Amino acid sequence: MMMVSRKIVSSLQFFTLFYLFTVAFASTEEATALLKWKATFKNQNNSFLASWTPSSNACKDWYGVVCFNGRVNTLNITDASVIGTLYAFPFSSLPYLENLDLSNNNISGTIPPEIGNLTNLVYLDLNTNQISGTIPPQISSLAKLQIIRIFNNHLNGFIPEEIGYLRSLTKLSLGINFLSGSIPASLGNMTNLSFLFLYENQLSGSIPEEIGYLRSLTELDLSVNALNGSIPASLGNLNNLSSLYLYNNQLSDSIPEEIGYLSSLTELHLGNNSLNGSIPASLGNLNNLSSLYLYANQLSDSIPEEIGYLSSLTELHLGTNSLNGSIPASLGNLNKLSSLYLYNNQLSDSIPEEIGYLSSLTNLYLGTNSLNGLIPASFGNMRNLQALFLNDNNLIGEIPSFVCNLTSLELLYMPRNNLKGKVPQCLGNISDLQVLSMSSNSFSGELPSSISNLTSLQILDFGRNNLEGAIPQCFGNISSLQVFDMQNNKLSGTLPTNFSIGCSLISLNLHGNELADEIPRSLDNCKKLQVLDLGDNQLNDTFPMWLGTLPELRVLRLTSNKLHGPIRLSGAEIMFPDLRIIDLSRNAFLQDLPTSLFEHLKGMRTVDKTMEEPSYHRYYDDSVVVVTKGLELEIVRILSLYTVIDLSSNKFEGHIPSVLGDLIAIRILNVSHNALQGYIPSSLGSLSILESLDLSFNQLSGEIPQQLASLTFLEFLNLSHNYLQGCIPQGPQFCTFESNSYEGNDGLRGYPVSKGCGKDPVSETNYTVSALEDQESNSKFFNDFWKAALMGYGSGLCIGISIIYFLISTGNLR
Repeated sequence: MMMVSRKIVSSLQFFTLFYLFTVAFASTEEATALLKWKATFKNQNNSFLASWTPSSNACKDWYGVVCFNGRVNTLNITDASVIGTLYAFPFSSLPYLENLDLSNNNISGTIPPEIGNLTNLVYLDLNTNQISGTIPPQISSLAKLQIIRIFNNHLNGFIPEEIGYLRSLTKLSLGINFLSGSIPASLGNMTNLSFLFLYENQLSGSIPEEIGYLRSLTELDLSVNALNGSIPASLGNLNNLSSLYLYNNQLSDSIPEEIGYLSSLTELHLGNNSLNGSIPASLGNLNNLSSLYLYANQLSDSIPEEIGYLSSLTELHLGTNSLNGSIPASLGNLNKLSSLYLYNNQLSDSIPEEIGYLSSLTNLYLGTNSLNGLIPASFGNMRNLQALFLNDNNLIGEIPSFVCNLTSLELLYMPRNNLKGKVPQCLGNISDLQVLSMSSNSFSGELPSSISNLTSLQILDFGRNNLEGAIPQCFGNISSLQVFDMQNNKLSGTLPTNFSIGCSLISLNLHGNELADEIPRSLDNCKKLQVLDLGDNQLNDTFPMWLGTLPELRVLRLTSNKLHGPIRLSGAEIMFPDLRIIDLSRNAFLQDLPTSLFEHLKGMRTVDKTMEEPSYHRYYDDSVVVVTKGLELEIVRILSLYTVIDLSSNKFEGHIPSVLGDLIAIRILNVSHNALQGYIPSSLGSLSILESLDLSFNQLSGEIPQQLASLTFLEFLNLSHNYLQGCIPQGPQFCTFESNSYEGNDGLRGYPVSKGCGKDPVSETNYTVSALEDQESNSKFFNDFWKAALMGYGSGLCIGISIIYFLISTGNLR
């Protein structure tokens, strides 16, 4: 008996030793394979993986390695600063690997098909790397896989159908890649899936009905793709769904009633699609809903009363649709609501008093509708309100005094209404106010000096009202102020003279007032100034050459003042380096045109194709009036593309300097109504994108340079009332100009003022059919130019100019 027992013990010892030997051997093989992979890293001295050495125990000592029964079970080196690829990864040498986390490194290249060898893998995380290429179909061999996270990489190609074979999968996250094609219907087979994230790719086609079979799904994010077609009604089967994100796609048709059956839904984001029809009343059943985003669609009809039953709602965004009718009073029941966005619709009638009962509200955006009546007195209850947008409506009455009780306000935006009365002094008590915009109303009286107490104020815009009196001098001390717009009022007195060092002003527009005296030298402290418009006042000064030291000044408009004297440079090496628009018209400047000034205008020597937009604030759009084609047109938001020199209606004399031909970015050049003499310089033919040229009412002589005929973008030409003579050049654009472009020049001959010029009148007045067709096409194109350019006026974006510029830059003029 004892002998048998000893044999059994000996056998156990043998098998134990054999097992330990094989385990030790296998661990050595795995360690060796991992060391070979590490050897391919570009950063061999990686401090995180310093413990990976041949002499140490992989299972006990290596960073990120966890073993089970002596075999590598987990490899987690997230955030380890690895710079490498997966090509040498030991897929075949880690048969027991269950958890692989290589996220947040710098791993590039593709995913090798050998990944299919990790048949025990349960967790795969490769997110936030530089991995590219397609997802290999061999991934379908990983039958035990429960979680795939490969988001935030550079994957492309289609999502393989084979992924649908992974029946154990609970989470699939492939967002922020470049995946294309349609969503495989096979995903509907993954009945255990609870999270499906495919957002921010280039997926197209419709959303498969089969997604509605995933009854375990709690979060579905397909946003920021190019998905089209309808939202499947089958999604109404997803009873466990808490988050549905389909925004930023091309989805159309109506919102299915079935969405209102998703009783677990807390977040519904369908914004920025092409959804139409009514908002389903069934959405009022979503008692757990905290955020509802349906903005930027084509939804119509009225806002359902049932939306006011969503007692858990904190965010409601219905902006930029075609919703009409009244704002439902039931919205006043949404006690938890913090943000209400109804802007850019067709809502009418008065604002319900009940909105003022939303004491948790921080953001209220009702702008760009047809709301009328008074601002409700109940608004004084919203003490947590930070942003109040009532712009572009038909609201009437004065600014209610209770607005001053909204001490948390940061943005107060009410331009383009029918508000009137005086500006309340108490606005100066709203200490956190950053934007105060009341332009295009009918406010009267003086501007309260208390506003200068607003030390956080960035935008102050009361342009286009009936304000009068002096601008308080203390306004020059608002160090945070970036935009100061009081254009088209009745302000008198002088400009503030105490703009301090460190001044933050970017745009100063006091155009169209009754301001007198000199331009304050302290503006030299405003080194960030880009737009300065002091036109149409009574300023009495010489040219402020010292403004040339402002490095970012792009727009200088001093038109229609009492400015006088010659324009002389100060001798500085750099003057007006970024100036794009200079308008000194209708003053009393004299002597020669400022040749030395033109030589310094570096910003006009290069055509800027970047179409830059002002970056300083989204709640304000710069605008200037330019004279082109004999008309005053307002351009909203100054683009670097737009370049103007207007020195008309002064007392300049002498010659037109040839250096103007070096300013190739000019689109409008106007030196009319002066006393200029001599020839028109042929160098003006170099202004290849010139659209409007006005040299009328001067004393110019000689012939019109033939080089001007090459200006194919020239839409307006006025050379009238000079002493020009000789033949009118013939060319594509010159064929479109009528006789009034040349009247008052008795010595001119040729089309269109006479039938012939030179030996062959027929050849000079008649072009081939194709040439005339080109003229007609170009003429129609530029006749529409200003219509297109001003399309952006309402939205604050010169979209028209952008379109025209694109056509010009690509050569698509016909």
